[in-house]
Amino acid sequence: MNVQLTVIAASLLLAACNNLVPNVESGLAPPSSWQSPNTEGARQDNQRWWTQFASPELDQLIAQAQAGSHDLAAAMARVRQAQASAVIAGAPLLPALTGGSNASRQKLLRGKGYSQLDADSDNKAVDYFDASLTASYEIDFWGGRRAARDSAVEGLRASEFDRATVELTLLSSVANSYTQALSLREQGRIAELNLANAQNVLDLVQSRYNAGSATALELAQQKSLVAAQQRQLPQVQQQARDAMITLAALLGEPVQNLTLGQQSFDALHWPQITAGVPSDLLRRRPDIASAEARLAAAKADVVVARAAMLPTVTLGASLGSGASTASDILRSPFYNLTAGLTAPIFNNGQLSAERDRTTARQDELLQTYRSAIINGFADVEKALNTLHGLDQQRRWQGQELSEAQTAFRIAQSRYQAGAEDLLTVLETQRTLYAAQDLNVQLRLARVQASIALYKALGGSWQAPTVADMR
Repeated sequence: MNVQLTVIAASLLLAACNNLVPNVESGLAPPSSWQSPNTEGARQDNQRWWTQFASPELDQLIAQAQAGSHDLAAAMARVRQAQASAVIAGAPLLPALTGGSNASRQKLLRGKGYSQLDADSDNKAVDYFDASLTASYEIDFWGGRRAARDSAVEGLRASEFDRATVELTLLSSVANSYTQALSLREQGRIAELNLANAQNVLDLVQSRYNAGSATALELAQQKSLVAAQQRQLPQVQQQARDAMITLAALLGEPVQNLTLGQQSFDALHWPQITAGVPSDLLRRRPDIASAEARLAAAKADVVVARAAMLPTVTLGASLGSGASTASDILRSPFYNLTAGLTAPIFNNGQLSAERDRTTARQDELLQTYRSAIINGFADVEKALNTLHGLDQQRRWQGQELSEAQTAFRIAQSRYQAGAEDLLTVLETQRTLYAAQDLNVQLRLARVQASIALYKALGGSWQAPTVADMR
């Protein structure tokens, strides 16, 4: 009895001295500032970032995606799986307690019986009742059990961050698809106007041809331009339908259930976004937080693998009672204490290979963590660079469009008056159509660049504080 108590006390002392899994470090120093041009100003709160585009319809679509996306629902189910795994991994840290009761009857059917049989020819039926309460516990000498629990907890955190990443990707995809659908609808409207404009010019050329002041070549050239505009219109309409199909899939709905309002593409605007400093990114992106949590889990797995190579002590205690009648079952109680020591002796290198595997896995996830950080910096840099470049392009493209409109009006008037040939009109038409289309494309690119920057900055996600994780 004293030996057992000594073993128990020593085991608890060693378990109390076990170290926790150390925090992870990437070994990377973030730059002090962004290289790409960054809007200066007060730090903005990115909560509900999609509302900054001033589109109530987009707000409604975002809410619908959050409620109906099957990908997001699957990510939430994975979080619940990780929660259950964390509970399972933490269970061995406390003793397991089991209770049981049994009732049996042994009856000799014929003959005199034998020595191992309780029943005999004088007492052909024997009843037996028992009840027991058993506790077992493996002393966590080397911290393997706690490390397994820590690994599962970090896996749960990674799963939660993955869910946030799925949501961020989903919402940015909804915003991109919605703005693309609006831009294609605008491009379709412009294509229809351009077709009508080209048809008007064709009518003018036809009139001049009928009067003998235009050549057959000029008539054929304008007809070719009208046909090109007629071809472009169904192409844009097809792309618009494809964007609607993509948007409906993101919402978890068939496209037949999706109807967009009359939101004007020109009514969308983009906010001025402050990117902050690069070091902020480490707590603003859920994918970086997920990579960090997985690295922490891998470090805990190394502790588990090392602990498996060392001896283990198991303690057991049971309390029971038995009787030949149910009413006497509690009149003969007994207890039993056990302690066992097991140690691996030969396993053909299995345990050391498992340790090496988890160590290599830890090294892999360290590189993955570093890659996530570097890629996060690159995403923000590219988004900032894109915004800067598009702003410069749109400033000059606005002037290009204005001059193209003026040139076409002048060329059309001069041709109607007979002071200009059709070649000039055709060239100014093509220039105007291209400028109008490019204007919509640049505006779409500018809106989507803002979405990309919000996504690169982690959207509305923020790393939870210690109090939030409790």
